[in-house]
Amino acid sequence: MTPAELLAFMRTQRLAVQASVSEESGVQAALVGIAVTDAFEIVFDTLDSARKARNLRASPVCAFVLGGWQNGDERTAQYEGIADEPTGDELERIKAVYYATWPDGPSRQSWPGLIYVRVRPRWIRYSDFNSVPPTIIEFLAKDLHSGGIRAR
Repeated sequence: MTPAELLAFMRTQRLAVQASVSEESGVQAALVGIAVTDAFEIVFDTLDSARKARNLRASPVCAFVLGGWQNGDERTAQYEGIADEPTGDELERIKAVYYATWPDGPSRQSWPGLIYVRVRPRWIRYSDFNSVPPTIIEFLAKDLHSGGIRAR
């Protein structure tokens, strides 16, 4: 699998389970609507009062699981990255990507406290259990743009 094929797979997924941690409440997980940029960044919107937003502001390390939603399709991507809340031109860039995937996104802009989160990848593992033997490939952030991969 090439980085381009990984990106194509990730873009077929509009929902992902997002996980973060906090000192006071432990782990948090939520199903979120996502979009994926050309740089493998995951973008989602949420309310600034949500636990995920508070957790990511305190500790920006987070994880996602994409895929595995369809019966008979056992392909997933596990994703670890660092979250931030872009501003200015970067915010406009990620919103454009998000709105291309979620055309109803602009209708939520009037919600009080709505924020946009970008997560930059550190590590992604693609697993395809549809094939025998299974295909499991790990990508580090540097691999995503250089074309290199590590098969397991």
